[in-house]
Amino acid sequence: MNRFVRLATLCTLPALAAVDAANAVSTTALVEERTVAREYRLDGVVEAVNRGTVSAQTQGEVLEIFFDVDDVVEEGELLIRLKDTAQQARVAQASAQLKSARARLEQAHEEHKRILGLFKKKTVSRSAMDAAEAELKSAQGAQEAAEASLDEAREQLAYTEVKAPYSGIVTARHVEVGEMAQPGVDLITGISLNELRVIVDVPQSVIPAVRELGESRVYVGDRVIEPTKITISPVADAGSNTFMVRLDLPAGKEPLFPGMFVKTGFVIGKKEELVVPKEAVVYRSEVTGVYAVDEEERISFRHVRVGRALGDTLVVLTGLRDGDRVALDPVAAGIGLREQLEARQATAEEKHDG
Repeated sequence: MNRFVRLATLCTLPALAAVDAANAVSTTALVEERTVAREYRLDGVVEAVNRGTVSAQTQGEVLEIFFDVDDVVEEGELLIRLKDTAQQARVAQASAQLKSARARLEQAHEEHKRILGLFKKKTVSRSAMDAAEAELKSAQGAQEAAEASLDEAREQLAYTEVKAPYSGIVTARHVEVGEMAQPGVDLITGISLNELRVIVDVPQSVIPAVRELGESRVYVGDRVIEPTKITISPVADAGSNTFMVRLDLPAGKEPLFPGMFVKTGFVIGKKEELVVPKEAVVYRSEVTGVYAVDEEERISFRHVRVGRALGDTLVVLTGLRDGDRVALDPVAAGIGLREQLEARQATAEEKHDG
């Protein structure tokens, strides 16, 4: 290349690099201190609020089982059907007794009405009137007893159809078809995934702050869940000096299942921390850094060490100061840095050739 042409080209490089660098850092953000919560992190276990075992409430042979382990059940669906021959017979018997009691009561009413009319005419004695009243009360009591017996018989009949008390998933089945169910015998176990909570054992040194501030979070991967309610046990465990804390979770927020381990954070105070936008941080192998921009729009790559995430920002542990400016487009900033370096090199070569 002609020496004069090369010199002219080298002279224009700094200006071009400055334009490119300005484009690369057109979107920047300030590193700033922010008041954030101090958290005490602990492991917690997810459990279902509604979990339990359905037991038999009447005697009968197991005729049908409609659900098995891992089946999804809706509230009120029929789980198990028991043989109801004996219960049907009790209902029929109680119905017959009620009919008899009603007939007796009707007869007692008529007799009481007749005796009362004669008593007013003073043609029967007081003892006859008292006997009629006693018979009427006895008939009324017999009807009430018969109605109660029928209600009980119908309830026992209803127990032969075991239904789901809430929507959930079957976790265990304790009987087989053909077995004899007895009152109190376990039939089927299930849990509901609609209402979940996290159980955490919190050291007693942290409990005062937890009681006072009442703030906590549950971390599932990179997602944060805000509990709807915090319940602290009033009694500490004597062996571990910890209090059991329950964190109720909002319904249907995350794919959580009972038995899973999650991270929890309890707010125990406030502190000032330096934060940087997430999009400004770049990761190259084992190196973490940002592209810093000074007042003269010069770009430099800074090695940083970052901590936990706070929304769309990251806590900066080392490498930056309050008020530093960082590029929000690391790719463009990297190109701008390379062009700046090339421009400096070209300038140095020009001085050397001159």
